[in-house]
Order: sequence, then C-alpha cells, then structure tokens
Amino acid sequence: MAWFKREIKGIITTTQEKKEAPDGIWNKCPNCKKPLHYSEQVENQYVCHYCGYHLRIGSKEYFSVLFDDNQFTELFTNLHSGDPLHFTDTKKYTDRLKETKNKTGLTDAIRAAHGKMNGQELVIACMDFNFIGGSMGSVVGEKIARSIDHSIEHKIPFLMISKSGGARMMEAAFSLMQMAKTSAKLALLSQAKVPYISLLTDPTTGGVTASYAMLGDINIAEPGALIGFAGPRVIKETIKKDLPKGFQTAEFVQEHGFLDFIVDRREMKEKLASFLKMLAPTVAKEEKIEPQA
Repeated sequence: MAWFKREIKGIITTTQEKKEAPDGIWNKCPNCKKPLHYSEQVENQYVCHYCGYHLRIGSKEYFSVLFDDNQFTELFTNLHSGDPLHFTDTKKYTDRLKETKNKTGLTDAIRAAHGKMNGQELVIACMDFNFIGGSMGSVVGEKIARSIDHSIEHKIPFLMISKSGGARMMEAAFSLMQMAKTSAKLALLSQAKVPYISLLTDPTTGGVTASYAMLGDINIAEPGALIGFAGPRVIKETIKKDLPKGFQTAEFVQEHGFLDFIVDRREMKEKLASFLKMLAPTVAKEEKIEPQA
C-alpha cells in the first residue's frame, strides 16, 4: 500500500512550504456549488458558465460590464452620510459607517457615473449591497437626485441599477423621505422627455422597490433576482398562507406584469444600447430648436 504513503521523493510538502491561493481567485457558485476561477467570472461577466446563475456584484463590476472600455467619470464623490439621529444599536452609526467604508472602500451604498455605452452617452447610478445591505439613506437619495439633474441638464438617458435591502433604519424618517424625493425627481425627468431605465438585480426589496426601482420607462431584471417589498417569510406569517412557487423571483414578477422583460447579464449591454438607440430619435424631436437671430 505504498501509494497511500506517497514515498516518492518531492511529493511530501511540509506545512511551512505550503502556499495559499490568494483571496478572491476562486469562488463557488451558490447555485450549483461548482468552483469558479476569477478570470472565468470576468470573462463570463460574473455569470456561472455551468448553470447560468448570476453572481451578486457591485458597482465596480457593473461599470466594467456596461461602460465602453470601463471608461467613465464618477459623479458626486464628496457626499457622506451624517448621523442626524445620533443612532446606536449594537454600535454607533458613525462607527458602523467608518468600519464599512474601510472594509468596502466605498463612501456609501451607491455610486454614480457618466460614460458611454456602445458609443451612446449614459448616466448610471448603481447600488452596492456590501455597504450596509445596500440600504437607502440620505446620501443614496441625494446621489440619485443629482444624477437625474445631470441627465436633465445634458439630455442624457439615466440607468438606475437597484440592489438593496430597503430603507436604512439608522436614518429613520430621513431615509423614508428619499422615496418621495427620488420619485419627484423622476417625474421631472419624465417631463424633460429623458429616458429612464430601471434595472432590478438580486435583491431589490423594501422602500427601494416601492419608489424609484419600479418607476422606469422600462423596468428590467436579471434572471432569478429577488424582487419584492416585504420578505416572503413576513408575508407568509401575515397572511397565514403558503406562497406560490417562485414567489418574488424576477420571473414571477414579470408574469404578473411588473417587469417589461428579463435579460441575461451577458446580453445586457447590447439590449440596453439597442433600446437607447430606438429612443434617440424621439428624444431629438422633443428638444426645442432655438430660432436663429
């Protein structure tokens, strides 16, 4: 049974000589459990090439997928959350913000940027779930509002990528006010005849779903994304009934008329670019032509 002992010289490696793989090189698909190498994830736009499962990604990855050559200008980077309520739960809100900023490298749960997608100008505001569950606080609402103003001023289509657990409890009413604030700004965007596309990713829940996420001129989602207001467990305990199979998945929501279509992330850029190209003549017609002197 020598093959059990590995007696051939050079096969046995001491603990001190073992090398660990760097963090982030390998990942495991949450659906099929197969290993995924980082280079494969990037090449396949963070979709499992075995089962088609869409991995959760943040603004950095979405910008690299959608913007041409990953070239963009980030907007409103100087906004930071305050602590108007001096909130404390298991730790102070200020401490939680500081720790999350250091851990993620983000300033809040959203980033906004201006760039080109297939040669067409576009403003994208994308949420990051890693920052306190992608919760909607005052900074999230303000960045969306300013992004909309930027789109109106320059007549550039606006894409909102939602990924959130809902309103940020640490800011209470200040957080809930962002629902009305962003909805009002989107009404101005509509009046200006500037296209608004809402992309719902996994998960999109709570006050985000109840406001800007569902107000797009076109509402789209990624396959299998969780989309809803309250969570399935809360709803089940409230109505005391079993929920339908696939409840609150993107496919279920589309079937019941709340989504226009579902698109694979690998086809996202081309589909969005085609949609914006179709709208471009309409936007041009709406622009007022200044009379010549």
